[in-house]
Amino acid sequence: MISILLVDDHELVRTGIEALLNAASDIKVVGMAKSGEEAVDAVVNLSPDVVLMDVNMPGIGGVEACRRILQHDSKVKIIALSVHNDGPIPRQLLKLGVLGFISKSSSAEEMVSAIRDVISGERYLCKEVAKNLAFQGLAGNSESPFSKLSQREAEVVNLILQGKTIREMADMLILSDKTVNTYRYRLYDKLHIKNDVELTRLAVKFGHIDSGLI
Repeated sequence: MISILLVDDHELVRTGIEALLNAASDIKVVGMAKSGEEAVDAVVNLSPDVVLMDVNMPGIGGVEACRRILQHDSKVKIIALSVHNDGPIPRQLLKLGVLGFISKSSSAEEMVSAIRDVISGERYLCKEVAKNLAFQGLAGNSESPFSKLSQREAEVVNLILQGKTIREMADMLILSDKTVNTYRYRLYDKLHIKNDVELTRLAVKFGHIDSGLI
């Protein structure tokens, strides 16, 4: 039996996916979490075979939660779930060691297939993500400037876009205020911007966040 930890900040989504997965004869949801912080604790306590991780959550978010989980145990198999299939996030997660990335609009059959694939040691990318990754950087396609950022810089970007203060970011990332500020101004330099307003505009332009959310 494949044990699953399901992480999503929306209760209806969690319960819906739980019912779909538990219908499979070889899969069982053994735990659920509504934040990245809860997910990290749940992995330590439950040792699931697979973590289904929502990418876009308040708090430390899905990307940072994946980093901490894999830092704790690099053998944990993680599949990211997101409504956004483009932008820099899929590439960042794959570099971290996440084995799968599927859309929240995926069918139950595809989700089950992804779980079985990663358990067998393979990667699984939904069609949209695979296509976007394949075309990134090709002639005639504008590569996202966010791809230049380090993993930690990308995490700071995500927290800035959530409206977190330096103090809040420092607490979430377990860093000093000074270190967070260093990452902040370093990513400004890499992105050729001067402030958070310009960062938000750039994030919308390259699909890092939905323009309807700001």
